[in-house]
Amino acid sequence: MFLNRFNVTYTEKLHSAEKFCPNGSKEIVFPDGTVKHLKDGQEETLFPDGTIVRVERNGDKTIVLSNGQKEIHTAQFKRREYPDGTVKTVYCSGCQETKYASGRVKIKDEAGNVILDEKMSPQHAASHGKCQLQIFAKTDKN
Repeated sequence: MFLNRFNVTYTEKLHSAEKFCPNGSKEIVFPDGTVKHLKDGQEETLFPDGTIVRVERNGDKTIVLSNGQKEIHTAQFKRREYPDGTVKTVYCSGCQETKYASGRVKIKDEAGNVILDEKMSPQHAASHGKCQLQIFAKTDKN
Protein backbone atom coordinates (compact mmCIF):
# COMPACT_ATOMS: atom_id res chain seq x y z
CA MET A 1 0.00 0.00 0.00
CA PHE A 2 1.32 3.44 -0.80
CA LEU A 3 0.09 7.03 -0.84
CA ASN A 4 0.72 9.28 -3.82
CA ARG A 5 0.61 13.08 -4.04
CA PHE A 6 -3.17 13.06 -4.76
CA ASN A 7 -4.01 11.33 -1.46
CA VAL A 8 -4.95 8.15 -3.29
CA THR A 9 -3.96 4.90 -1.62
CA TYR A 10 -3.53 1.88 -3.85
CA THR A 11 -4.07 -1.45 -2.16
CA GLU A 12 -2.22 -4.02 -4.22
CA LYS A 13 -3.81 -7.00 -2.48
CA LEU A 14 -7.36 -5.91 -3.44
CA HIS A 15 -6.31 -3.96 -6.54
CA SER A 16 -8.45 -1.07 -5.36
CA ALA A 17 -7.79 2.64 -5.05
CA GLU A 18 -8.80 4.63 -1.98
CA LYS A 19 -9.16 8.38 -2.22
CA PHE A 20 -9.20 10.40 1.01
CA CYS A 21 -10.84 13.81 0.62
CA PRO A 22 -10.19 16.88 2.81
CA ASN A 23 -13.84 16.82 4.00
CA GLY A 24 -13.20 13.44 5.66
CA SER A 25 -14.93 11.35 3.02
CA LYS A 26 -13.36 8.33 1.43
CA GLU A 27 -13.88 6.81 -2.01
CA ILE A 28 -12.85 3.27 -2.90
CA VAL A 29 -12.74 2.22 -6.55
CA PHE A 30 -12.60 -1.52 -7.26
CA PRO A 31 -11.29 -3.12 -10.46
CA ASP A 32 -14.79 -4.18 -11.59
CA GLY A 33 -15.91 -0.53 -11.59
CA THR A 34 -17.71 -0.66 -8.24
CA VAL A 35 -17.32 2.63 -6.35
CA LYS A 36 -17.88 2.93 -2.60
CA HIS A 37 -18.29 6.34 -0.91
CA LEU A 38 -17.90 6.64 2.88
CA LYS A 39 -18.73 9.82 4.76
CA ASP A 40 -19.96 10.61 8.28
CA GLY A 41 -20.77 6.97 9.03
CA GLN A 42 -22.85 6.60 5.87
CA GLU A 43 -21.96 4.37 2.96
CA GLU A 44 -23.04 4.42 -0.67
CA THR A 45 -21.95 1.78 -3.17
CA LEU A 46 -22.48 2.16 -6.90
CA PHE A 47 -22.24 -1.08 -8.89
CA PRO A 48 -21.46 -1.27 -12.61
CA ASP A 49 -24.95 -2.64 -13.39
CA GLY A 50 -26.54 0.53 -11.99
CA THR A 51 -27.47 -0.90 -8.58
CA ILE A 52 -27.04 1.57 -5.71
CA VAL A 53 -26.77 0.48 -2.06
CA ARG A 54 -27.00 3.09 0.71
CA VAL A 55 -26.36 2.25 4.36
CA GLU A 56 -27.26 4.83 7.00
CA ARG A 57 -25.52 5.25 10.36
CA ASN A 58 -28.38 3.44 12.11
CA GLY A 59 -27.92 0.39 9.85
CA ASP A 60 -30.94 1.02 7.62
CA LYS A 61 -30.16 -0.05 4.07
CA THR A 62 -31.74 1.08 0.80
CA ILE A 63 -31.04 -0.85 -2.39
CA VAL A 64 -32.10 0.65 -5.71
CA LEU A 65 -31.89 -2.00 -8.43
CA SER A 66 -31.28 -1.25 -12.08
CA ASN A 67 -34.65 -2.84 -12.98
CA GLY A 68 -36.53 -0.15 -11.04
CA GLN A 69 -37.17 -2.17 -7.90
CA LYS A 70 -36.25 -0.75 -4.50
CA GLU A 71 -35.56 -2.58 -1.24
CA ILE A 72 -35.54 -1.06 2.22
CA HIS A 73 -34.07 -3.00 5.14
CA THR A 74 -34.55 -1.81 8.73
CA ALA A 75 -34.51 -3.51 12.12
CA GLN A 76 -38.34 -3.65 11.98
CA PHE A 77 -38.96 -4.82 8.41
CA LYS A 78 -37.71 -5.55 4.90
CA ARG A 79 -39.70 -4.02 2.06
CA ARG A 80 -39.52 -4.39 -1.71
CA GLU A 81 -41.20 -1.82 -3.93
CA TYR A 82 -41.89 -2.83 -7.53
CA PRO A 83 -42.21 -0.46 -10.51
CA ASP A 84 -45.89 -1.41 -10.96
CA GLY A 85 -46.69 -0.06 -7.47
CA THR A 86 -46.77 -3.41 -5.65
CA VAL A 87 -45.13 -3.28 -2.21
CA LYS A 88 -44.20 -6.39 -0.21
CA THR A 89 -43.17 -6.01 3.43
CA VAL A 90 -41.83 -8.74 5.71
CA TYR A 91 -41.86 -7.71 9.37
CA CYS A 92 -39.34 -8.90 11.95
CA SER A 93 -42.08 -11.07 13.47
CA GLY A 94 -42.27 -13.01 10.20
CA CYS A 95 -45.65 -11.56 9.20
CA GLN A 96 -45.92 -10.50 5.56
CA GLU A 97 -48.00 -7.84 3.88
CA THR A 98 -48.33 -7.39 0.13
CA LYS A 99 -50.11 -4.34 -1.27
CA TYR A 100 -50.80 -4.63 -4.99
CA ALA A 101 -51.24 -1.68 -7.34
CA SER A 102 -54.81 -2.87 -7.96
CA GLY A 103 -55.72 -2.20 -4.32
CA ARG A 104 -55.60 -5.86 -3.29
CA VAL A 105 -53.97 -6.48 0.09
CA LYS A 106 -52.71 -9.86 1.24
CA ILE A 107 -51.50 -10.48 4.79
CA LYS A 108 -49.85 -13.64 6.06
CA ASP A 109 -48.99 -14.53 9.63
CA GLU A 110 -45.53 -15.71 10.67
CA ALA A 111 -46.40 -19.31 9.70
CA GLY A 112 -47.34 -18.22 6.17
CA ASN A 113 -51.09 -18.61 6.68
CA VAL A 114 -53.18 -16.05 4.80
CA ILE A 115 -55.14 -14.00 7.34
CA LEU A 116 -56.43 -11.36 4.91
CA ASP A 117 -56.75 -11.29 1.13
CA GLU A 118 -59.08 -8.65 -0.24
CA LYS A 119 -59.30 -5.73 -2.60
CA MET A 120 -59.59 -2.37 -0.86
CA SER A 121 -60.33 1.14 -1.99
CA PRO A 122 -57.17 3.30 -2.32
CA GLN A 123 -58.21 5.34 0.75
CA HIS A 124 -58.73 2.23 2.87
CA ALA A 125 -55.50 0.63 1.67
CA ALA A 126 -53.53 3.80 2.51
CA SER A 127 -54.78 3.83 6.10
CA HIS A 128 -54.56 0.05 6.38
CA GLY A 129 -50.80 -0.04 6.97
CA LYS A 130 -51.14 1.85 10.25
CA CYS A 131 -53.79 -0.56 11.47
CA GLN A 132 -51.74 -3.50 10.27
CA LEU A 133 -49.01 -2.92 12.80
CA GLN A 134 -51.62 -3.29 15.54
CA ILE A 135 -52.83 -6.58 14.04
CA PHE A 136 -49.25 -7.88 13.93
CA ALA A 137 -48.69 -6.80 17.53
CA LYS A 138 -51.78 -8.78 18.58
CA THR A 139 -50.62 -11.76 16.53
CA ASP A 140 -47.20 -11.69 18.22
CA LYS A 141 -48.76 -11.86 21.70
CA ASN A 142 -50.85 -14.92 20.87
